[in-house]
Amino acid sequence: MNKAIYQHFRAEEAPLIDSLNDMVNQAANEYRSILSHFLNPRELFIARTIVNTQDNVKMSSYGGLNNAERQRALFYPDYYEPELADFQISLMEVIYPHKFAVLHHGSILGTLVNSGIQREVLGDIITDSMRWQFFVEEPIASFLKTEVDRVSRVKVRLETQPMSERVTQISEWEEVNDTVPSLRADALISHFYNLSRKHAKDLFHAHKIQLNWMTLDKPDYELSDFDILSVRGYGRIRLNEQNGVSKKGKLKISAAVLKK
Repeated sequence: MNKAIYQHFRAEEAPLIDSLNDMVNQAANEYRSILSHFLNPRELFIARTIVNTQDNVKMSSYGGLNNAERQRALFYPDYYEPELADFQISLMEVIYPHKFAVLHHGSILGTLVNSGIQREVLGDIITDSMRWQFFVEEPIASFLKTEVDRVSRVKVRLETQPMSERVTQISEWEEVNDTVPSLRADALISHFYNLSRKHAKDLFHAHKIQLNWMTLDKPDYELSDFDILSVRGYGRIRLNEQNGVSKKGKLKISAAVLKK
């Protein structure tokens, strides 16, 4: 790997770059496919950047849905033809008394993570407003079936479903093209959620902001392509691309916004 690649990413992303590069090298040296855990959009972007510097390794990604937010990356020799089965993803459904109870994304995610597994083995949680399903690495499915019997106070059971039973996901993301004064985290939160800059900074001080699922305590932290800001109580912001500067000196971006 060209060491110059580190210059294009944040210093704190170096361990991730090293880990992904090890997988790419393993695929090249052992002439076989190597599968990652579920990666968020920023991590997938970094993985693709690394693979693009290689001549004999390719990468495909899949998360159970073609447009899944979290996907597993498969690194493989350039002569290999990957199949969906190579991604080793199970679809699980949360069976609950939907006539008498309501479930939420946050409570399902919290229950799964608190069962003793790492976030990286879980993919997207999806719903059609009544049925709730999620994607998980295949070896973890049987463990979750035995460990999870409640979400909050609602009695549930988990069942593995064929991919053909996947619900049609309701997307609440709004894709936008906009101009913003800067890519600072507090500026974007203030802009997209119509908050004062002071209120936005207070959210950081209250530890209510995450960047790519890691707590962020720096309001002036600048986002890069495919970063996701999670704002507790408000939703999420995904920066897709930077598209230059407007005539008034503002930054042109494409983004996706999820409001609660």
